[in-house]
Amino acid sequence: MHFYTLFVVNFRQLLLMQKSLFLFLGLAFTLTSAIAQDSAYYHTAFNSQDDTLKARLHNIISNHIEFPYSSSSTDVWDILKDTDKDTLNTNNVILIYSNRSVNAAQEYNNGSGWNREHVWAKSRGNFGNSKGAGTDVHHLRPCDISVNSTRNNRNFDDCVTCVDVIDNGFNTGSKRDASQWTFQPPSNVKGDVARMIFYMVVRYEGDPGEPDLELTNTLLNNTSQQPLHARWSTLLDWHRQDPVSNWERTRNLVIYNDYQQNRNPFIDYPELAEYLFGDSIGMVWKPQTFVSIEEEQLTRFELYPNPTNDAVTLRFLQVPTEVIVRNSKGQEVKKYQPTALKSQVNTQDLANGIYIVEVVHSSAVSRKRLVVSH
Repeated sequence: MHFYTLFVVNFRQLLLMQKSLFLFLGLAFTLTSAIAQDSAYYHTAFNSQDDTLKARLHNIISNHIEFPYSSSSTDVWDILKDTDKDTLNTNNVILIYSNRSVNAAQEYNNGSGWNREHVWAKSRGNFGNSKGAGTDVHHLRPCDISVNSTRNNRNFDDCVTCVDVIDNGFNTGSKRDASQWTFQPPSNVKGDVARMIFYMVVRYEGDPGEPDLELTNTLLNNTSQQPLHARWSTLLDWHRQDPVSNWERTRNLVIYNDYQQNRNPFIDYPELAEYLFGDSIGMVWKPQTFVSIEEEQLTRFELYPNPTNDAVTLRFLQVPTEVIVRNSKGQEVKKYQPTALKSQVNTQDLANGIYIVEVVHSSAVSRKRLVVSH
């Protein structure tokens, strides 16, 4: 739900307040994955890791019902009017990158209405508007036409030389970079963007007639049609910084129940991003019991330097029960019980390679990837 009105100038601030309200309410009850509800849908992917986990998730979410981009029957226009409608004014849709509410009936409207943004830029893999990747509404969103043009096929990244993106005189909070081909959406949809990109990487794996989409940390120029999107590390950070909202959960459910009959796993189980793209690569995914937003925040920790040579420092928000270091095979190589909010692990005796640092609390576990390079 987006708490704003067309009579208010700064829509973005109110939307940020709305998201903060959901997070506050989450402290009173758990807002993480509805495991009991989703377990039947995802159960074949439980207890797997790496390429096997990705393949099993792909098999679960592929073969969805495909709709045309434009048609006299139900098409992408129709679906977006439902999935992205303004709950305070159901005649309107919410524009991604602008956080603005506009008349849903003004689709395109000779260039003065709204259009359909491919969050995974359709030129990155050159799939156009064809059924499949080109019409998959898990990554299609209503967008202001001028803002859509500014975004173009820019890489997603934090801008260095920032230029504000303006929508009809309104500062959207989005930014483009003046010195490199990148685009930075407003803070309250950064996580949404990341999870849509993650979905596309798992959903489109090069099946017959479909692209094989992958993430990269290399910024691509505007003419590249490689099936790649950047920047991997930034998208992962955005996913962590901007948690799943009720807006995303509702949208995911509408797409599943009423249209495509498939789901975005990274909305249902946000931790999957860590197992496929982040700090828990190499670990077996075993969905945990509920962890509250408050507990999740308290279990976060810092790890530096990374890569490291002879030692790594850990800084906690609360003292954990224990710290475990595992090798790339998941085998335990070190374990100790911290007694303070800051501790150090000697890595001189560890071989060069990738390790997982596991910080264990009474009701949750946090993990980060560590690179040892002597």
